Amino acid sequence: MSRTYDDLVREAATASVDGWDFSWLDGRASEERPSWGYARLLGERMAGAGAALDLQTGGGEILAGVPELPPVTVATESWPPNLKLAASRLRPRGAWVVADDDEPRLPFRDGAFDLVTSRHPVETWWEEIARVLRPGGAYFSQQVGPWSVAELTHYFLGPHDGSSRDPDRARAAAESAGLEVVDLRFERLRMEFRDVGAVIYFLRKVIWIVPGFSVERYADRLRELHDRIEAEGPFVAHSSRFLIEARKPGGPAA
Repeated sequence: MSRTYDDLVREAATASVDGWDFSWLDGRASEERPSWGYARLLGERMAGAGAALDLQTGGGEILAGVPELPPVTVATESWPPNLKLAASRLRPRGAWVVADDDEPRLPFRDGAFDLVTSRHPVETWWEEIARVLRPGGAYFSQQVGPWSVAELTHYFLGPHDGSSRDPDRARAAAESAGLEVVDLRFERLRMEFRDVGAVIYFLRKVIWIVPGFSVERYADRLRELHDRIEAEGPFVAHSSRFLIEARKPGGPAA
């Protein structure tokens, strides 16, 4: 027997959205993963680094999964609940966790790191990344691409421009900061939301998909979406991701 709309809403509206762990959605939503395997590639690059900086680390979930951290590993995060989670995961492994507001200037000296990484950054401060990289060092990042989950944005907000997170713009910005882009890949990936609670949880956690989202504000559209899923099956959307790797000229490769 399917759960009622009120039950689904109540559960999703009160679930914790701290950190960057989406396991609450297991069995309720799914998303294809990029073919390149960011976590594996990150582990390979971390194993060869002497000093690494992970920007906007969230709850430290991805970095904590790296088999071998560099001798000097620093992670930054701005949101206090995530800082606490990141510290609990990363400090036992010898990593430093630094509170930072995700705005320039980064609180590190010039040329401090031979590897800077970030998974799904809200903003990429290319000039600052170039400043803190050593010559020959690299920036390695998986980012949200254009029109990601646009189907949900359009459902709640109507026609909306989601094209700003473009990989070609990222390339141009990296090159403008003096970095050389050595890898750039892009994929669109199928997502399915199997109940309205999954949609609510996702939008509470990934706040830029529908800015200002709340259950109260979108009660009518949520009720309609529940009825649609019950009648037609999962709500289908598509995320977009791109992988970018850029090196700072000079010196040995990181």
